Amino acid sequence: MQRTVALIGCGSMGTAILSGMLHHGYTPDQIRVTAKSRQSADALATKHKIISYSTDYQPNANSLAVEGADLVLLAVKPLYITQVLDEIKDVLAKDALVISVAAGITTETMQRHVSGNGVIRAMPNTPALIGKGVTGISAGAGVSQAQLETAVELFETVGKTLVVDEDKIDALSTISGSGPAYVFFFIEEFIKTAEAHGFSHDEAYLMVTETFFGASSLIVKQHGDPAELRRQVTSPNGTTMKAIATLEEGKLEELFFKATSAALARAKEIAQEMK
Repeated sequence: MQRTVALIGCGSMGTAILSGMLHHGYTPDQIRVTAKSRQSADALATKHKIISYSTDYQPNANSLAVEGADLVLLAVKPLYITQVLDEIKDVLAKDALVISVAAGITTETMQRHVSGNGVIRAMPNTPALIGKGVTGISAGAGVSQAQLETAVELFETVGKTLVVDEDKIDALSTISGSGPAYVFFFIEEFIKTAEAHGFSHDEAYLMVTETFFGASSLIVKQHGDPAELRRQVTSPNGTTMKAIATLEEGKLEELFFKATSAALARAKEIAQEMK
């Protein structure tokens, strides 16, 4: 990997991607980053031996990081994407690839600000922080197969990738992007249920988190059908069957669709707001 990467924004996700790159073949001299505060920028430079700029201390920090870079990764909040694109457009290399991980910002919107460059939209989720993420990737018009492969290679440093048409990326964000929050919510409620049955918080936490972890590990390892794995746990006329029947009465399938549809509607609202 000889390409030079400019990472604009080093919050949680930007830092996760930075760590993934450094653990999968990228060298410190290939990477330049920007952070908001001078303290954060200095800490990143010290820890990772990379060139790091502070946008608070150096008004042209983003341009300094981007100049000469082959790949520019925008890991700032959606509100700042177009502003950053306007800042860097005059120093972008002609063939530099621009990738955004901001929700709601379409490749069409990005292209209006950097019309001469290939743009890609990516949607990683928070398990990327531990190298177990899922990232949806959508290419803008004119992006080459080689550029798309570059994006896939980048996000495979923090987990699995899925290339989809852009008209599916918002829907993907409601499943894998928001999905960890749904899982955390289920765990939160399941712990409360265990406590209501008389277990201490520590006991409930252990039972629930390890059950979710074990079940998830089992299905991934076996690449099994979740319905079949559920049936294997559900003895006829047993306790689990009674619990499943009660859950089915709650029309979970309908509730899941309603929840993700609400998230999708909000994603589309954000896209309109950002135009």
